[in-house]
Amino acid sequence: MSPFSIPHDFTDGFQCANWRRPECYLDPVIRQASSTFAQLPPSVVEPAIARLRADLDSGTWHRRHADLLAQQTMDYGYRLLIAGG
Repeated sequence: MSPFSIPHDFTDGFQCANWRRPECYLDPVIRQASSTFAQLPPSVVEPAIARLRADLDSGTWHRRHADLLAQQTMDYGYRLLIAGG
């Protein structure tokens, strides 16, 4: 079992792929492709997206998460298993 860190520019599109690109979550098409968002009711998602939009617009998100912007990869607990051998 090997750690599978997620690069900042990962294009797969699953929930954690946009960890350094939070503006992607503002796109309803991207949210519809995420099982995490699909399982939450609009009463939870819509206020959260409004807060994210406000934080991005004001620069708060970037100030609060400046440490993330310097990272090239992030370990979200994914592990690669190789069968056989």
